[in-house]
Amino acid sequence: MQNIMVTGGAGFIGSNFARMMLEKYPDYRILVYDKMTYAGNPDNLLDIQDNPRFSFVKGDIADQARVDETVKAYGIDTIVNFAAESHVDRSIDEPGGFIQTDVYGVYVLLEAARKFGLERMLQVSTDEVYGAVLEGSSKETDLLEPRSPYSASKAGGELLAQAYYVTYGTPTLVTRGSNTYGPYQYPEKMLPLFITNAIEDKPVPMYGDGKYVRDWMHVLDHCSGIDLVLQKGEPGQIYNVGGGNERENIDVTYQVLELLGKPRTLINYVQDRPGHDRRYSVDTARIRALGWLPQKSFEDGLAETVQWYTGNRWWWEKIKSGEFADYYARMYEQRKVLAKHE
Repeated sequence: MQNIMVTGGAGFIGSNFARMMLEKYPDYRILVYDKMTYAGNPDNLLDIQDNPRFSFVKGDIADQARVDETVKAYGIDTIVNFAAESHVDRSIDEPGGFIQTDVYGVYVLLEAARKFGLERMLQVSTDEVYGAVLEGSSKETDLLEPRSPYSASKAGGELLAQAYYVTYGTPTLVTRGSNTYGPYQYPEKMLPLFITNAIEDKPVPMYGDGKYVRDWMHVLDHCSGIDLVLQKGEPGQIYNVGGGNERENIDVTYQVLELLGKPRTLINYVQDRPGHDRRYSVDTARIRALGWLPQKSFEDGLAETVQWYTGNRWWWEKIKSGEFADYYARMYEQRKVLAKHE
């Protein structure tokens, strides 16, 4: 491995991964390939854009000709696919784009990996493919029960990856990550939305009763897990990557408000979204056997994340004034407020 194509690398996890790989491996060349949708942000790559081992190509993973010419032109030997439509709420509104990118786009990348004999093709997936996990923790061998168009599309993509390994011998790997947080996360997701709203003294829209449980993992821990699977994972295998920090959404929100010195009265309980999974939890024994452990505690990671958004208003203020403003009005301002937090 030397020439790695990071698809979706201008997004949240992908940009953090590209940055980490350039710092960690002085012989690697990193090509970010990104369609630059609303969540792809050139600001995410500002600090690495002048690195001589970094390149950028604007392109859609569903564009086979563009993918093929890029793989050939840059001598790509490895693909790590972060490119995805990734927000559950948007998938409920507009599922078609999720199928196009998260399923057909993965097919295009797998075809490139097969045709050009790449060394690795790693598909970054999500713990949401397991569906709601009310007790215990999901193992990689468990039944997939996705409950939103987003999680169903991600399940479709990773099943294609496994099928290419079995059918063609394409050296595929799949990671299923838990809820990831940290710098450069587009503010439609819960933590950056709540942090930035609270900074501006705007209401924080809490779905339902706020007792949905998620396993939180810092983005750099997630990236290190993906890298370890890329280096040491067994082709054809799936690896859960989870932080081991299960928290109810309401408790996480209390922590955010406390860190910012804001009152709990900012919380508005709003009408829940359809098919909202109550709890996710993954068993990480398989990746731990490779030597991976998350390094950042949730308390430290959250405090650092709140500090980053507080200190980088230049990054998110312009995002929240653009396309995001229309999305937010459609998604939250028209949603029924059930109660205000006392």
